Amino acid sequence: MNQRDLSEIKRRLNPERRNPTVLRGCYISSEGQVISRFAQRVGSLPQEENEKYMSIFKRVLSGTAGQNLLSVELGSGEAELSEEQRLLLALCDSGLTDEEMMEQFEQRVVAYIQKLHEEQALSIEEAQNASNYLLLLLHDGYDVPGRDCNGEIDREQSESILNYMLCALCPVKLSKPALRYFAAESEFHSRDSDWTVGAPELGFMYPAYEERCANIHHALYYTKDTANLHNAFAQNVFHTELQMTAAEQKEVFQSVLQESLAEECNLNVVQSVHEAVETMLEERKADKTAEPLCLSKQEVQEVLQNCGVSEEKTAAFAEQFTQSFGEYAEIPAVNLVSPKQFKVETSGVSIRVDPEHRDRIETRVIDGRYYILILADGDVEVNGLKIDAGYSD
Repeated sequence: MNQRDLSEIKRRLNPERRNPTVLRGCYISSEGQVISRFAQRVGSLPQEENEKYMSIFKRVLSGTAGQNLLSVELGSGEAELSEEQRLLLALCDSGLTDEEMMEQFEQRVVAYIQKLHEEQALSIEEAQNASNYLLLLLHDGYDVPGRDCNGEIDREQSESILNYMLCALCPVKLSKPALRYFAAESEFHSRDSDWTVGAPELGFMYPAYEERCANIHHALYYTKDTANLHNAFAQNVFHTELQMTAAEQKEVFQSVLQESLAEECNLNVVQSVHEAVETMLEERKADKTAEPLCLSKQEVQEVLQNCGVSEEKTAAFAEQFTQSFGEYAEIPAVNLVSPKQFKVETSGVSIRVDPEHRDRIETRVIDGRYYILILADGDVEVNGLKIDAGYSD
């Protein structure tokens, strides 16, 4: 889903408009026992509650593509739908009213929480304070408007009906006792511990909304923690393994680059690669209708060649890339470089540079020793204190 598609769906979650129709919830203990269930029409929710629910679901559609937001493929794309697709489609088509399908879906989530509980092996005290979970599902039937020749929404023309669901799994934690202000008495009194709902740890939208229609072979998956993709949840619900985390992809890519380029992995090449990928990211970001930028092995090879890397080293890179990621892998560009950061480190020294000024760094051999030089063409400060840099204008 591109940025324009995401924004279009997020506007549906404006609490003032009350577009979604049905909200369903399942309160689950930390051990994986169902405590209670509820189903409500969104139109009947009190305004304050509606705002809080919509805020949760908006969070599921927020983050960085390739890091917090991942495209998950379901089934093989052939005529025969997978069991998981049939389940999710039944929930969407019924507007979350198919009780048998709801029970099957809840069982998959409960199984995930039970597995999570077993893996944590908490002590008695920790178990008493462990998080419970609130599983939330929201249904919406979106009458997708057409677009005119300028790409603007034309509500007079309808293209299709998008029946989709949003899922959010939120931790429910026991708050600590505290003092609370009572306005009527103008006094503070103690407040007991209570169970409160936190921001979603994970969630998804199904089906994905692409090119103004439903893509039943893809879901948009959300994880709050980019270092934890909750693979057990994806396996239970989608029957699929997710890709490496953003940090893992970056670490593996850097390792491949360093080992394959060897002596050609110098500062100039790294600077040039960083600048080239960053430029592509900025160009893609400017186009709201473009999919998030992902780079294939061939595209990274081309970047390396344009940065002056020899044909021998680019061939070595391609071989190691295939071994690490796969022949046809495409890696989100945001996981290959850090667009807002350029950091140089050596023993005991760390230098952070605004990427726009990375050209001020260079390397040089002086008297047989390797130095990293920083161009100082303005004031120099150490811990906020201006110092005499030893030169005059």
